[in-house]
Amino acid sequence: MISPWKKLRYRATRTWLRDPIVWLRHRGLDSSDVYLAEFPRSGSTWLRFILVEILTGEPAGFLNVNSAIPEIGTHGRARPILPSGGRLIKTHEPYCRNYKRAIYLVRDVRDVLFSVEACDREFGWADYFSHGRDFDGYLESFLNGGTMRFRSWQGHVHSFLDSPTAASGNLLLVHYEEMRRNTEATLLQILEFLEVDADPSAVRNAIANNTLERMRAKEDSVKKPDVKLTKGTLLRGHKKGRFVGKGALGGWREKLTPEQLQLIDRYAGDAMQRLGYPLSSQIADAGDQELPAQLQER
Repeated sequence: MISPWKKLRYRATRTWLRDPIVWLRHRGLDSSDVYLAEFPRSGSTWLRFILVEILTGEPAGFLNVNSAIPEIGTHGRARPILPSGGRLIKTHEPYCRNYKRAIYLVRDVRDVLFSVEACDREFGWADYFSHGRDFDGYLESFLNGGTMRFRSWQGHVHSFLDSPTAASGNLLLVHYEEMRRNTEATLLQILEFLEVDADPSAVRNAIANNTLERMRAKEDSVKKPDVKLTKGTLLRGHKKGRFVGKGALGGWREKLTPEQLQLIDRYAGDAMQRLGYPLSSQIADAGDQELPAQLQER
């Protein structure tokens, strides 16, 4: 059950009250900072864990990842870990003019949908967002941007792809699917963008240390009763629910009806195609063998 206070706070994020909060969260940024941007549930936690180990040489965990690669708004005390002398800062926000150089991590909206819905269901929000219409109601709220304070998925995508940062060549687009399929090659591309000369063995070790199974074990280890989650800890507020998802690729194909797929194409089709994700109708016509490599199951 969602408390009245949480509902009120959520509604406030849909009004003009959000603008000054966003402004405050973006204070204290520097031109040397680089941003790791994503729409929620697109894989940035996994990527941050790997990058923390590569960039700092320290084991990555839920108690320290925010101090090395902080979220926007908590970056004030973060130390610079990039060769440029800047910080690497994670953001879920749509494009902001402060983001002069950014990595934009994207994931198929149909997989994002189920990852977000699973998280909302664990924390009791899914029924609230569905407006009494079960999953169909939730889907429409998601596509309208009603389940997030960061715009709709497609609005978020367009904000970055149409940004001055993208036009200047300072936006690196990374597909979560490709990172899953070719993790080392994708990491090397990211490190080149960050101007980091990393030892390939250190990259491979960081990947091995942060598989899905190991990250879930790390999460379980800090959810014990004797572990205190202080302010700034990644899992703060997620003590009861599971933060690390399944990282599924293409699981939506067996869950969505043709009508639901058509609705997704109508709302998000332009953004999907700009990112190289085929429309659901194209997948049905072509079959899996015709899909781009980054979208096929492993």
